[in-house]
Amino acid sequence: MRHNQHWHSSPTQIYWVCSNLIAGRTLTHKTEIREVKGWRLAAVIHKLKKDHDWPIQDSYRGKDNIKHYWLDPSADPMVLDLPPSAQHLKDAMKGLAL
Repeated sequence: MRHNQHWHSSPTQIYWVCSNLIAGRTLTHKTEIREVKGWRLAAVIHKLKKDHDWPIQDSYRGKDNIKHYWLDPSADPMVLDLPPSAQHLKDAMKGLAL
């Protein structure tokens, strides 16, 4: 595998980020740590935006200035370029008729 294709994060975390953004959730590092014991949310978000052109929005919120990430509501999940570890989300989305 070429170095630039390595995500430095487990496929489970990548799948989790993709599926939750597609489901309309707003994600933070705290959410990722709590739900999947991950700690690479910013790296996964960066790769989705840069390499897969996902329209992810973000903002800092609250007294602790924590970054929140969400998929632009106008995005069509069926046309998103999914990373290899999340390709099977296409089948799940077809079944849900998103």
